[in-house]
Amino acid sequence: MRGLLLLLWLWSAATVMAGAWEPHARIRDVAVAAVGGRVPPEDVLVDPALRVVPCVRPLAAAVAGPRSVEVRCPDSPGWRVFVPLRLREESSVVVLARSVRAGTPLRAEDLAVQARDVAAVAGTPFAEPAPLVGRVPRRGLPAGAVLTEQALANEILLRRGDPVVLVSRLGGIEVRAEGRAMGNATAGGTVSVENLASRRIVRGRATAKGEVDVLY
Repeated sequence: MRGLLLLLWLWSAATVMAGAWEPHARIRDVAVAAVGGRVPPEDVLVDPALRVVPCVRPLAAAVAGPRSVEVRCPDSPGWRVFVPLRLREESSVVVLARSVRAGTPLRAEDLAVQARDVAAVAGTPFAEPAPLVGRVPRRGLPAGAVLTEQALANEILLRRGDPVVLVSRLGGIEVRAEGRAMGNATAGGTVSVENLASRRIVRGRATAKGEVDVLY
């Protein structure tokens, strides 16, 4: 037994010195078999820099989680590596029919529904376009981009220069005054407003079209 182990060790050392390594294709094949062929070989992501000595005995593999497979060489000494999987999950989601600029409210004609791999989408995509009309991209987006909650701000309720009603509530008393927005604001966002009567600049929260609650 000791003689066999010595031979295996010498063989492994010789292969390393000769520059021979376990073929990535072999590792990939056993990983594909471990998931029952449900993941194509191109989605089994063997690290190109991986270097392990060739395994004399057949490789073993087992699913290690929803996105990885453990591949093991049962030689003594052996090795094991965890190979990540790129999972695909196709679903119908809302995408941009044309490129849009940051801060430009979305229109119905800007939106389309297409089948996409949502497993590769960073964020929460949408299934229906109607609720997105009026929402605002936080940054410029190209045609075909999948729209996500994280990429959009709420509809712009106020724009710089818009007339507004300032609503001040204190001790059960409500006072209203005319004002002018000094910047843009989405629903629930804060904005500076000039009180047209006093010419004072106050901060408030946009609560509805043309209405701002004064913040104290």
